[in-house]
Amino acid sequence: MAKRKLTRRQAWRVNKIQEERARRAERLDEQLDSQLEGGDLGPEQPGLIISHFGRTVDVEALSGESRGEIYRCHMRTHLGQLVTGDQVVWRASNDGGVVVATNPRRSELKRPNNLGELKPVAANIDYIVVVFAVEPRAHPNLIDRYLVAAEACGIEPVLLLNKTDLLETERGAYLPPLLAEYERIGYQVLRVSTTLDHGLDPLKTLLRGHTSVFVGQSGVGKSSLINKLLPGVDLKVGELSEQTRKGRHTTTTARLFHFPEGGDLIDSPGIREFALWHIEPSQVVEGFPELRELHGLCRFRDCRHQSEPGCAFIEALEQGKISPSRFDSYQQILASLDDGQIRNS
Repeated sequence: MAKRKLTRRQAWRVNKIQEERARRAERLDEQLDSQLEGGDLGPEQPGLIISHFGRTVDVEALSGESRGEIYRCHMRTHLGQLVTGDQVVWRASNDGGVVVATNPRRSELKRPNNLGELKPVAANIDYIVVVFAVEPRAHPNLIDRYLVAAEACGIEPVLLLNKTDLLETERGAYLPPLLAEYERIGYQVLRVSTTLDHGLDPLKTLLRGHTSVFVGQSGVGKSSLINKLLPGVDLKVGELSEQTRKGRHTTTTARLFHFPEGGDLIDSPGIREFALWHIEPSQVVEGFPELRELHGLCRFRDCRHQSEPGCAFIEALEQGKISPSRFDSYQQILASLDDGQIRNS
C-alpha cells in the first residue's frame, strides 16, 4: 500500500499519540523495575507466548508446578515486539507476571501493516499452511503470493484445499488442474473436507511435532478446520457473504493451540490480501521453483523477462517447460511491486 502523505496537523497528532504511548510505556517499565528490585516477582522460568494483546501477552508456563497454566503478563519495553510462538523467560506476580527476556527465534512470519511497516506476526514456525477452498474462489495469484512470502521467510509452505466436498460441483471444476500444477512443481498439497471429515488424518500426521500457522483468505474454513483438529476449542466460524462469496473475519489475534498428539498450531487473523511490498524483485523468483533454476541464465543481467532477446524464461515458456499461468502470475507480482501494493486478481 502506498504511504499516504499526512497533513501538518495529522502529523502533529500522530507524534502526540506516539509521545503519550512512549510515556505510558516508560511509566510501566518504572513500575516493573520497582517490582523486580523489591522482590515482588517469582523466580525466572521458561514460557511460551500463546497470544498477544497490545502491551500484554498470554504466557504458558513450561516448567514447575504451574506447567501448562496460562498467565497474563506485561512486557518490558526493551524486549521489542514479541509475538505468538516466542519462547521467553518470565516471572510470576500477584496479578499475572512479567516477561523479562526472550530467546532467539528460529523463524518468523512477517507482514506489512497498513502503514507499510514490516511487523512479525508469529515466531518459531515450521510450516506455513496455505488454506484455500472452492469458495471463496481460489485465485492462483493469491496462492502464489503466499508461497513467495513463505520462501522469503524461509518457512516451508504446504497447500491445503478445504471443502473438497464441493469439488464435484460446477463451482469446483477449475481446481483439479490447479492442484495438479502445484504438485508437479513439487509443493505438498493436502485435501480435506470438514463437512465430510475427509483427509484430516494425513493433515494431523503432517502437523504432529511441528509448529504450523494457517494463513488464507477469510471464509476458506481455517476456524472450522481448527475446530475439527482440536475438539473443544470452538473458534467462532464466519459464514460467506451471499453477495460477495467472501468470508467475514472471525479471528482477531494470532493464538497458539496444542495438539494432543504433539505439535502446535497458530491461527492467524484472516486476510484477503497478502501484501508483498517489502519483498525485493530478486526474491520473487524464490517462490517459483520452476523459474528459480533459470534465474541468471538470460543474456542480459537486467532482463525483465518480457520481450528481451536471449531471455531464458521466455525460451522455457515457448518450449512448454514452464506454465503460462504461473509465468503470468510471476509477472503480475513483479509489476505490483512497482506500484507498492498487491491487489487481488
